[in-house]
Amino acid sequence: MSVLVVSGTDTGVGKTVVSAAVAALALARGVSVAVVKPGQTGVSATEPGDLDEVIRLAGARSTFEFARFPDPLSPAAAARAAGLPPVSLRTAADRVLELTETHRLVIVEGAGGLLVRFDEDGTTIADLARMLRAPVLITARASLGTLNHTALTLEALAARGLETAGVVIGSWPAEPGLAERMNVPDLEMLAARPLAGALPEGAGALDRTAFAEAARDGLAPALGGCFDPAAFRDGLAR
Repeated sequence: MSVLVVSGTDTGVGKTVVSAAVAALALARGVSVAVVKPGQTGVSATEPGDLDEVIRLAGARSTFEFARFPDPLSPAAAARAAGLPPVSLRTAADRVLELTETHRLVIVEGAGGLLVRFDEDGTTIADLARMLRAPVLITARASLGTLNHTALTLEALAARGLETAGVVIGSWPAEPGLAERMNVPDLEMLAARPLAGALPEGAGALDRTAFAEAARDGLAPALGGCFDPAAFRDGLAR
C-alpha cells in the first residue's frame, strides 16, 4: 500500500503535470495506480478537469474526482459561492484508503497550495495527508519568489509532523535566467535534500510518448525516473 500526496507552493505551479508524471512512470513499471482529485475548482460540469490531463498524459484509467465547483477559488470558497456542500476530507481519506486495497499506488492531488481551505473549519490537504499518514511531494516554481513560498510550505509540513517526499520544480524553463539558476541550490538547502526532479516547461503539451520520456528524465529514481540532481546542478554552471 502506498499513498502519495502531491501539493504545491501555490496555484498554477504544475501539480497536475507532476501527478501525471509520477503516474506515468508507475504505470510503465506495471504498478496499479489510482489518481484522486478531492476537490476540482474552476471548471464547469462539462469541461475537462485536472484528471482529464492526467488521463491524456499518463494513460491512467483509474481516476476519481470527489467534488467539483465552477468558480476558480479555493475549494471552501468555491463551494460557498456555488451553494454546495464543501469537500469532506475525512470522507476523502476513507475513500483513498479503500483504493489502496486495489491499487499499489494512490496519488492524491491537492488544490492550490498546501494550506488552502477545503471547508469552513479550515481543513487542508495537509490535514488529509496526516489522516492518510502519507508523504507529501511539493511542486514549486523555478522563478523569483519560489524560495519564500517553498520555505513556508516546508515549515508548515514540519510543524504538522508530515513527511516530505521531496521538492519538484513543476516547470523548468528552456532558457533559465539568473534567478532560476541561483534558486536551485537554495531550494535544495531548504528541503535539506537534492531536488526530486525538474520537469521541462511545456511538458503538459506533449503527446503521451514524449511525456513519458520527459517524466523519466525529470523525476528522481525515488519517483521512478532517472533525474540526476548533481548533473542538473552542474549543467546550470555552464
